[in-house]
Amino acid sequence: MWQRIQTLYLAIATALIAAMFFCDKADGVSFTSYWPYLVLLILSVLLHFLALTTWKFRIFQVRTAVLAALLTLALQVWLAVDFAVTGNDPLFHVPALFPIVAVILDVLAARGIWADELMVRSSSRLRSSKRKKH
Repeated sequence: MWQRIQTLYLAIATALIAAMFFCDKADGVSFTSYWPYLVLLILSVLLHFLALTTWKFRIFQVRTAVLAALLTLALQVWLAVDFAVTGNDPLFHVPALFPIVAVILDVLAARGIWADELMVRSSSRLRSSKRKKH
C-alpha cells in the first residue's frame, strides 16, 4: 500500500485537511467555529480516508479521490468567498491554503491510480493473449 506515491499524496492531503481542525483561519477564528465549515471538513477527511484505505479497489479509489478533490475545492471556494466578503481586512493564516494543496495532491493521486489501473489492464490483456496462442 505505501509503496505507491499516490498513497503518500492521499495521506498528505488527509493530514492537511485534518490539521485544519486544530488551526485558525484568521486571528481568533477557527475553521470549526462555523458549523458548515465543520461539516465540510468532516466529510472531506472521511472521503480522503476512504480513498486512502481502498487501495485494493482502484476504480473506486479514483472516484473517491476525485470526489474528495471536488468537495475540498468547494471548501476552498467557500473560504475564498468568505474572505472576500469580510469587510475588515483580517490577517489570514497559512492553513486557509491547505485545501488548495490537498486538491492538487488529490488530482496527482487520482492520475497515478488511474495509470496503475491502465497498466494492470494492459498486463492482463497481454497475459490473456498469451494463453490463447498456446
